[in-house]
Amino acid sequence: MRGIFKVGKKSHDVLLTPTRLTWTPIIPESPTGEESVVQAGVVLLQDVFAVKVKRRRMAGQQSGGAVLGLALFHSRRRGQRLEEDTLHLHNASAEHTHSWYNTLKELLTGFSCRPRYVKVFINPSSHKKEAVHIYRDHVAPLFKMADIRTDITVTDRKGHALSVMKECKLDEYDGVVCVGGDGSVAELCHALVLRAQLDANSPENPVRAALPLGIIPAGSTDVVSCSVHGVRDPVTATLHIVLGHLQQVDMCSFLSNGQLVRFGFSAMFGFGGRSLARAEKKRWMSSSRRREYAVVKTLVRLRPEDCQLSFLPAKSSGSKESWVTNQGLYLSISIMSIPCLSPHAPQGLAPNTSLDNGSASLIAVGNASRSEFIKHLKRYSSSSGQFSFPFVETHSVSAVKIRPRSRIGWSEEESEDEGDSKNTPIIQSEAAALPWNIDGELVEIANEVLIRWDWLCFRTKTQITTDSTHLFEKHCYVK
Repeated sequence: MRGIFKVGKKSHDVLLTPTRLTWTPIIPESPTGEESVVQAGVVLLQDVFAVKVKRRRMAGQQSGGAVLGLALFHSRRRGQRLEEDTLHLHNASAEHTHSWYNTLKELLTGFSCRPRYVKVFINPSSHKKEAVHIYRDHVAPLFKMADIRTDITVTDRKGHALSVMKECKLDEYDGVVCVGGDGSVAELCHALVLRAQLDANSPENPVRAALPLGIIPAGSTDVVSCSVHGVRDPVTATLHIVLGHLQQVDMCSFLSNGQLVRFGFSAMFGFGGRSLARAEKKRWMSSSRRREYAVVKTLVRLRPEDCQLSFLPAKSSGSKESWVTNQGLYLSISIMSIPCLSPHAPQGLAPNTSLDNGSASLIAVGNASRSEFIKHLKRYSSSSGQFSFPFVETHSVSAVKIRPRSRIGWSEEESEDEGDSKNTPIIQSEAAALPWNIDGELVEIANEVLIRWDWLCFRTKTQITTDSTHLFEKHCYVK
């Protein structure tokens, strides 16, 4: 289509194709015959999420009114962020305006990947209890603009979202949206995959989930959102959802004694697990103060874990890998299928991995002095160097097994010996459950843990194209 609209105060020649809308200023011919240099504007339809007819209305008038033209609502990228923008096309002809409106609506309807009805879970207790306000102020207006209907559940306890997902009729929705922190995201990811396995009667192998998941960051660190979106911004996350963007993301399954513990993106054993366990006992503190207390307390009582660590290296082209096993003392063992970016680790806890490289990153920190371990931790807040210590090893893996040696339970009454940790492993009994930090959630496990790489797909910053339909063959995808 081609037509004349005013953009700003000048008339423009506007051209609409199936993929874009361009506008060029109409410049009268120069008396001297000199050609004027004009710069055309362009908006890709893949970035447009709503079109509305503009009308002049009197105060209190709810409908009708003189037609003024069109408003196109679209996203604009600034680095990793997406921002809402509006293009105003002025034309007082009702027939002309409605003809363009109907054509634009038809073209936008052709983006079949965009959701029309979503199930929303809001965790009102996330971080500073801002999730409800974030949804109301930043998410709901964009959903309304894009004509996305919502069914909202405000969770009131841990496991609430999981219980709802086990029972609700998923075929009524086009997607699921989580407004919360990493714990809420992990619970819903686990729920989506678990529901798919139950529906398919496939307890052993992951199955593609029926619905995509969208993540609106509202937590204290928002590691998953930062890793997937590149920024911690609710508007960016919402625009990725309404525009139907897709991103494939790796995840892991955690098993013990042959039973599934949960699905997730990251796990920390040793220092990360014990500091989280201490933090959970101080829930009355603010999140930042609780985190600082737990880290300092765990550093004061730093002890290595005596365990057997086995891993299966990620397959390289045409190779067949075998298990590698080491027995020894470890201060920390981390397994991460995503980079785990956060404000505290801007380059990520696992910067050597990516979202969809088909493997996970194993970071094993061997026994060392307290001062050396602190130096290692501090490097995470800088650009690099956290792995350049002789006691730190990293591997790209497809599976990991951790088997703690016989242990006797741990408690807050452990000795506060200020000495180094080299020769003071914690000895515990076989029945004692040990703390793990899995996606920021405390999980206590007494026996060997097997972590396997699986997969997940996020709806986020990567646009769907004709060659990305393979994403729908995976067991879950997320907005």
